[in-house]
Parts: sequence; C-alpha cells; structure tokens
Amino acid sequence: MSETIRVLVADDHMIVREGLRLILETEAGIELVGEAADGAQAVALVAELKPDVVLMDLRMPVMDGIAAIERIHQEQPDVAVVILTTYNEDDLMVSGLRAGARGYLLKDASRATLFAAIRAAAHGETLLSPEILDRLLTRMGAGQERLPTGGKVELTEREQEVLEAVSRGERSKEIAYRLGISERTIKAHLSSIYNKLGVDSRAAAIAVAARKGLLSEGSISGDP
Repeated sequence: MSETIRVLVADDHMIVREGLRLILETEAGIELVGEAADGAQAVALVAELKPDVVLMDLRMPVMDGIAAIERIHQEQPDVAVVILTTYNEDDLMVSGLRAGARGYLLKDASRATLFAAIRAAAHGETLLSPEILDRLLTRMGAGQERLPTGGKVELTEREQEVLEAVSRGERSKEIAYRLGISERTIKAHLSSIYNKLGVDSRAAAIAVAARKGLLSEGSISGDP
C-alpha cells in the first residue's frame, strides 16, 4: 500500500458521495480515486482502480452492497471494505460482516472518526466499536441473521492473546512486537483462529468470539 490511502466511495445517493468527496479532499494522505452509484459499478471500479479502502453503502440498485462486498472479498481480498451504515440497518450488518466487510462506519460519523476508520481499515484493522457490537449481538440474540457460532471453541493461550489484541484494535505489527514474535506467526495464529471460529475476517472473528464469551470484559476497542 502506498503512503497515500486510495479510497473509493459506493453510494447511490449523490449527496452522500459529494459530501464524502468534499470531506476527503481536506485530509492529507487520503485520496478519493472513484465513486460508484451501485454495487456492480463498485465491483468494476475496484478491479480497475485497486483502491486501498472502499466505503460501501448497503442499499443500492443493480447490485446491493452485500453482494458487492462478497464479490470484492473474493476477487480483491486485499481491498478493505467498510460499510456505510445507519441505525436502521442492523438487519444487514451481520450479513455485511459475513460477506467480508472489515467494519462499519455510521453515516453521521465525525470527520475525525471517518479519517481514523479509513486509516485503520487500510492497515488491516477491525472497525467494531462497542456500540456497534452491542447492537449486532442484540440482533443475533433476537434470532435474526446469525454469524456462525458452532460448538465449543478451544483456543491456545497464544491464540487467545492474539484474539484479545485484535479485539483492542492492535495491528499485526504491534501485536508481533509486543509478543516478541514475527508478523508471519501472527498471521498463522489468526488463520487458526478464523478456522476454529468459522470466519474469514477480523471483524467476524471479534463478533463471534464476543458471542461465545471468549473475550474479556472491556477488551473490545472503542471508536476507530
């Protein structure tokens, strides 16, 4: 990834795209490289422009955000997708997480939160604030769409340490330095954790781990 974070915005509302464009243009180190008005266009532009981060709306014509996230996650797994969401879209959040989104950003988020979320996503970090996670878990508990939970999960002591660190928003490089092991080893632990939890992303791992009671109280990071 270059020093400048390249961002693509996918939202069918022109006013949202224009607003984000004006905001992103004010921040050094972040460049808006494309805009999509529907999911199909987003998939095509991601393949063409290779952005670092995609800000993805969920409710769009032609191809919705969930389907677009699935395609991007399959075809361009290095591209970080962050869902642009509102409070009345809880029923789609879990589906977006399962599809491969790295996290969520509320459409009324502050500039500081937006910039921090983009940078965190670009560096491979998870974007699940306690507020969002609480709503997801409440939704799953009510019998709505569910993340895979399976049976009892047995994590090694090191895997537990890595999982806790990820839930606090630490980067792989930071975890590796603190634990005195290589980034490659951290990736191997994450791969094992994903396999045991039946997920394929940090965000999904945190949500499922929280659901299973595998995270210590207060371990999940706050706003990105």
